[in-house]
Amino acid sequence: MPRITKRLVDSLTASDREQIVWDDEIAGFGIRVTPSGSKAYILKYRVGHGRSAPIRKPTIGRHGDITADEARRIAKSWKARIALGGDPAQDREDRAKAPTVHDLCDTYLESHARLKRSGGEDKRMIERDIRPALGSRRVAEITRRDIEAFRDNQSRTPIAANRKLALLSKMFNLAIGWGWITSNPADSVQRNHENRRERYLSPAEIQRFNDAAEAYIEQAALKGVAHRSVAAIRLLALTGARRGEVLKARWEQFNLETGTWTKPSSHTKQKRTHRIPLSPVAVELLLEIREEGEHPSGYVFPAKGGSSGHMTDIKKAWEKIRSLSALPGVRLHDLRHTYASILASDGLSLPVIGALLGHTQASTTQRYTHLLDDPLREATGRVGKAFASRGAA
Repeated sequence: MPRITKRLVDSLTASDREQIVWDDEIAGFGIRVTPSGSKAYILKYRVGHGRSAPIRKPTIGRHGDITADEARRIAKSWKARIALGGDPAQDREDRAKAPTVHDLCDTYLESHARLKRSGGEDKRMIERDIRPALGSRRVAEITRRDIEAFRDNQSRTPIAANRKLALLSKMFNLAIGWGWITSNPADSVQRNHENRRERYLSPAEIQRFNDAAEAYIEQAALKGVAHRSVAAIRLLALTGARRGEVLKARWEQFNLETGTWTKPSSHTKQKRTHRIPLSPVAVELLLEIREEGEHPSGYVFPAKGGSSGHMTDIKKAWEKIRSLSALPGVRLHDLRHTYASILASDGLSLPVIGALLGHTQASTTQRYTHLLDDPLREATGRVGKAFASRGAA
């Protein structure tokens, strides 16, 4: 038998039957030539011992895709695994069946993301960034270096990259629970540095906000829609609630006689019922809305038109108000920070502020510590009082 080399393989020609040329050095290593002229390196071996042990003849690789020398090295490594009781052909089949990151994404979206409030954002990150970068890879083959490379490729938006790393870490932790892998390659991967963004409206900015909100309603073509959008934004400011909590609010959650709002666990980030008192100004706002008539859907802020759902988009209204009030860098969520800062500046304790905001961890409220002890900060009064000055001079 000849030694299989590139020259030998190139010299082989097709015939009307499949032919195999065996190597004279590595037992079972050969080159197979089909009648169509296709050439592939193979290894013939028994799985187990004895003549009754099954014979396998898997393909190592096609000639042209790999060289004769590369095929020889693979054949030697396979022989070593076989000697230790391994089965390269079965390993290859198992690998072909092993879940990919595409499979991980699908399973995560089906079994986990749909239960999350942020499931839509998770899907966006998966489809736009994670699948294109890692989807075709086997989950078990992803390494820490792969995750670091993904982070580096996302460096144009470092904070968003951190959110994607957190999502990947969650997905790999779930994969461990599903028995797909034994360790999380995203563990301990260093995140990009983030500067905590703390933006609070000053009393003068709050006045500009109030004036701009009134101006927006006056300028709007659909004043009813504009009024409801502004009311939703005002309720955000008056309660420090999250946007989803306000937009999904139903009249049954409010007791305007006692001035309380009971947010159901399905609406809160902490997934537990959160009951807060309402300021007189917030109660007055809600009474004004109710006087216009309660929508059959039961939502305080129903969707426009004949829909039975709730309002979902107040961004356009906010962008216009922000422009009119000359507050270009302020986000809707900064109204929540402003609510907390007013309370802190007025001397309320961190536990009280945390309870009003629905924080379950004291550390989440710690960001407002510096506002409690600042002797130079002028107390702005209670939140309701601050936001009550609509259109005041």
